[in-house]
Amino acid sequence: MLNNNFLKGLLIAQTVVLLIYSAIAFKNDGSDLLAIFFANIQSLNWNGQFNLDFSCYLVLSGLWIIWRNKFSVTSIVLAVIASIVGIMIFAPYLLYLLIKEKGDLKSVLIGVQ
Repeated sequence: MLNNNFLKGLLIAQTVVLLIYSAIAFKNDGSDLLAIFFANIQSLNWNGQFNLDFSCYLVLSGLWIIWRNKFSVTSIVLAVIASIVGIMIFAPYLLYLLIKEKGDLKSVLIGVQ
């Protein structure tokens, strides 16, 4: 129970922090995230390395969402959005699953397979 509460709190904190940070970044730099993101990758420096590494995590998390939900249309749409937006979608989705599965991490991870 304590571990689930910690995980739920972490997911909520990550979502809130990223929402606030994203709002500030949007205010400061505008909405052209993808151009900045890919320019960093093309620069072949540590910012680009981080963005490329992060992209790999986003793709894997999207594939997991699709697999867990047996390749349904809804899961494909959610996975695409989560792969673009990141933790602001992924964390609430995990929080939803934790609540739905009553804290059973095995069910959260693999669903009904």
